[in-house]
Formats: sequence, C-alpha cells, structure tokens
Amino acid sequence: MSTDSIQELWRQHRVGQDKYTYFLLAVSASAIAFAVQKTEGLKLSSDLYLVGVAALCWGLSFYCGCKNLVWVQTSLFANYSLVQLQSGAHPQQPDHPQVLAAAIEGVRSAIDSNINKAQSHAIWQFQFLILGALMFIGWHVWRIYLNGHG
Repeated sequence: MSTDSIQELWRQHRVGQDKYTYFLLAVSASAIAFAVQKTEGLKLSSDLYLVGVAALCWGLSFYCGCKNLVWVQTSLFANYSLVQLQSGAHPQQPDHPQVLAAAIEGVRSAIDSNINKAQSHAIWQFQFLILGALMFIGWHVWRIYLNGHG
C-alpha cells in the first residue's frame, strides 16, 4: 500500500470519527431539549428523578464528547511536533542527539496519554448517552404506570 493510500485511509478514518463524535453531541443536546419540552409545566416532584438523572447523563455525554475532541486535537498537534522533531524542523529543535531522543520520547509519551484520554472520553460519551436514554425511558414507563393506577 502506498504512502498516499495510507494517508487517505487515515484521513477517512479521522473524518468518520469526528462525524460520529459530533453526531453524539447533537443527540445529547437534542435529548436534553426534548426532556425539557416534555417536562415543561410539570411540578417539581420525586416523579421527575429519573428524567433529571437522564438530563444529567446527557449533559455528561456532551461534556465527554467535547473533551474527546479536545484530546484528539491535542494528540494531532503533538504528532505534528513529533514529525517536526524527527525531520529536524521543530522551532526549538535540540542540538544534542541525546536531548533530541529524550524530546522525541517525551512527545511519544504525551501522544499515548492524549490518545488514551480521547478514547476514554469517547467511550464515556456513548455510555452516558445510552444511560440517559434508559433513564428517560424508565421515567416514561413510570409515568404510564402512575397514570394507569392513578
């Protein structure tokens, strides 16, 4: 596989991941708006506990999605710095080979850490979204039950 093919495959993967993250952000924000609309005019009571937890989960999902994007961008910038160091074009390029090796190792370590944080936030973004949906459905089923036994 040529270098151009590898770069194109990586670019498509990155674009797909970004679209997925933004989609989940939109779903979380829409879910919060929907919950607000469905509870408008209701008195504050313990019956709203599940919908409150759902909204909290969706808010956390949104937060994790934003943090995922930040960590991905941080990783990409660190990767750019790594390429600069390896090619000798970094603005603060070390002169000594041992210092350069240490700088490269430090950047690689930062990239690994950033990627792990991005992945963790991506996982939590999805999990909080689903948990919020389950809480909202639970609230809705509870309301149906209460209306039937009212």
